Amino acid sequence: MLANYLSQTARLLQLPAAPSTLYSTADLTAFINLARGQLAGEAECIRKIGTLATVAAQQPYDFSSINLGTASITGIQGVINVRRIAYATADGRKWIPPRAWEWFDIYDLNIPEPVPGVPKSWSQYAQGSAPTGTGSGQGGSFYIAPPPDAIYTLSLDCTCYPIALVDDTTVEAIPYLWTDAVPFFAAYYALLSAQTQARRADAEAYYNYYQTFVQRARESGNPSVGRWQYAQAKDPVQANKLGIKAAGGG
Repeated sequence: MLANYLSQTARLLQLPAAPSTLYSTADLTAFINLARGQLAGEAECIRKIGTLATVAAQQPYDFSSINLGTASITGIQGVINVRRIAYATADGRKWIPPRAWEWFDIYDLNIPEPVPGVPKSWSQYAQGSAPTGTGSGQGGSFYIAPPPDAIYTLSLDCTCYPIALVDDTTVEAIPYLWTDAVPFFAAYYALLSAQTQARRADAEAYYNYYQTFVQRARESGNPSVGRWQYAQAKDPVQANKLGIKAAGGG
């Protein structure tokens, strides 16, 4: 996939061949990986059910502790945010209600002598993901309440970011049609690096194209029978709901 991204980005930049090339392959690869990470966060297009085993009496957990499988196979590097948590019970699982941090802090953590028990609520605390190579305590985290009275296997619906592409054999976790948006964002980064007014104007144009392709991918990813199944899809009847009249309408 990297070779495809490189060729598409080069065409967008009208990049001349060596020895007069304006951007090196290494630079374009870096721009492509930046674009992929930003796209994964904005579009939330990489989803994965991760698992985590709680520790008795421990309430905080880092995103880096969530098991997402082998990165070289899944193409997933880490977690950006957690959407839902449940714990395994008998032959099924039990949903744990999420809380806003301020509510959770006051009502679930503000307890002098908490009594351990089955998880009843959770809340995200720190944001983002730990950069590759950092230790625990970096990036996003969440708390559960009350303190677990045993080891529970949590099932977490995660929004993730992909591993960096290093060659054409690296697994791409970003799904089609979102992959079509990557070269436009990569070209945007490349043109910004030129630091000339004309190139910056071209960069803004490519960024607008990128946004168009992201929205098209989101709309295509929502089935017609459930138009609002996934977040970020435009509501085709939103204007009617808000009582907004079309221009020139009666």
